[in-house]
Parts: sequence; C-alpha cells; structure tokens
Amino acid sequence: MAATLRGSAALGLKKLRIGMIPADGVGREVLPAAQRILEALGSRIPKPEFEHLDAGFEFFTRHGEALPQETVDAMQNDVDCALFGAVGSPTRKVTGYSSPIVALRKKLNLYANVRPVHSITGLDPRPVDLVIVRENTECLYIKQETLTTTEENGKEARATRLITERASKQIGRMAFRIALSRARAGHPAGLTIVHKSNVLSTTDGLFRESVLAAGKENPEWQDEGKIQVSEQIVDSMVYRLFREPEAFDVIVAPNLYGDILSDAAAAMVGSLGLVASVNAGDTFVMGEPVHGTAPDIAGLGIVNPIAAIRSAALMLHHLGYTGPAQDIERAVVEELREGIKTRDLGGKASTEEVVAAIEKRL
Repeated sequence: MAATLRGSAALGLKKLRIGMIPADGVGREVLPAAQRILEALGSRIPKPEFEHLDAGFEFFTRHGEALPQETVDAMQNDVDCALFGAVGSPTRKVTGYSSPIVALRKKLNLYANVRPVHSITGLDPRPVDLVIVRENTECLYIKQETLTTTEENGKEARATRLITERASKQIGRMAFRIALSRARAGHPAGLTIVHKSNVLSTTDGLFRESVLAAGKENPEWQDEGKIQVSEQIVDSMVYRLFREPEAFDVIVAPNLYGDILSDAAAAMVGSLGLVASVNAGDTFVMGEPVHGTAPDIAGLGIVNPIAAIRSAALMLHHLGYTGPAQDIERAVVEELREGIKTRDLGGKASTEEVVAAIEKRL
C-alpha cells in the first residue's frame, strides 16, 4: 500500500465521518458492502458515521446536474473521507453532462489516483506487486474539446491536452513518497516514469522533467539504495507490463496513460472486481473501486464487492489506520484462498455471500 496522508488528518477522532457516493449501477450495491466491513471493524477504528451523498449520470437525468453543490459542500466541510461507487458516462455526447468523479478530483485537489495491484500467492501464477500512481486532474481529462467544419476535411474534432509543471511535480512527490514507503533494507524500491516524450516532446517532456525535478527535492529520494528511478515509453510499457510485471514496483504516469495501464494491470490479477484505488490529495482521501457501473449485472446481487472493500481499506491506510486496513486485506485474501468467488472470478457466490464471509472473519 501507499504512504499515509501528510498529517494523518483523521487520527485521534472519536468518530469517523465518511461520505458515501454510490452514484450509478453496481455502485449502489458495492458501497453498502464496504460499509458493512467498516462497521465490522468495531473499536479498531473511530465509530464510523456514514453520510449519503448524491452524484452520477442517473442523478443528472432526474435533476439536470451530475454533481450537486450540496455534495461538494459536504465533502469540503462535513466529512473526514469518502467512498465513491461507480459512475456511468455515456459514450455519446449529452449536453450539460460531465463526469462527477472528474469534477470532484479537481474541486478537492485529489491529484493522485493510487491503484495497488498485487497477485495472491497460491492463486495467481504470476507475481504481481505494483502501485500505479496516476496524475488525476490534467491531461485530456480537462475535457476541452471543439468541433468545427472545414471545406477541406469536413468535421474536425480537437482536444486540448494540459500538462503543468505544478501538477507533474505534485504527482512526482506522491510517487516518490510511496516508493520510499515500499523500500526495504537491501531491496530498493523501483520508480518507473511513463511518458511518450519521444513523440510528445513538449507535454510529455514537461511531465518527465517535472517528475525528475521533484525527485531531487529530498535527499532520501535520490538515494539509489532506497529508490531506483527508470523511464519507460508508454507503448513499450504496456508490452513489458504483460510480459514481465515482476519488473515493476511503483509506476507514475499522466492521467490518460495511468488510466489505461491500471485497467491493463487488473487483467493480470483476475478481475477489475478485485482492484482498489484511492483518489488522494495532501489532506483528503476518497476510495473508489476501479470497476465501472456494470449495467448488465446491476441489481442482480452478483457483483464482486471486493474492489470496494479493498478501497475502504486503502482509504483507512491513507488516513493512518494501517492495522485495521491490514485486517481487512487479510480477511479478503483468506476468503479468496478458501475459494469463495463471484462469477467474474469463475465462481458462483453472491455479493451477500462474499460480504458475509469477510465480515465473519473480522
């Protein structure tokens, strides 16, 4: 897992106020599962209090807005952390709609999407133990697009890609902190910077230079006995990730590359239904399972809740509650080894059966 938030803001609280944003599709099933597991921790964490918050495409279709100001205000003022379920983003253009998860990342400066991907010894044939640190606020995800018509080309669609020194250094610092937390005596952590600066020399070149510059800010980060820095062009990175995942430890990438790489990495450990993430800034963290809304199985009670449960554990870890987070992860791994699996993993267990089994172990 990754390093905790600077200041460990939630430590010392008598209660832990958690914003719950189920949003769309199976998000409304996996977030209650995560809530049950957090409640099962008992006195190991401050008493959790859950506040339901609205957002999502379905909310947009009813109310004309995807992210109500009430949700933003609650996230900024009323809760200590949050969990996000899944959001539906239509492939066609819908006037007035934009993704609420992208907006929340920007409004709360959750500049890092941290996605640990690791195999389970005895279940997965390939050793995978890596963390993808994805810049969360820029790149093509600023959604500045234009559509014009010319006599020569007909319709022309253009998208603006934004890479800044500030954001790139910020994600670089997060990646170096995470790498340092994974270093062990005699076993330095690896930090791979992913880019395409051989083609996109201005934008990706700035990302590369800024991350490298961030690494010079702390003497510990420059110690090759603790962190060994390398670079990888994004297309060859995808190839090597599938060929030799054991070669990678911490991977830092711009927004779009990080999104693609983390979904690809999930394929090596069995399912998107297993992979957790957090959207983290320096003072706030929001857990989010990597999977989408899965409309084909929504409401059937068969969705895999483990990604959401692990996201809750990762959220706790970032807040400084490392022991309870490890308890959740241990219970999940033990159940997977026992053979209880949902359909995405080749089993027949229902969502309720998986939650109850993990709950019992806690």
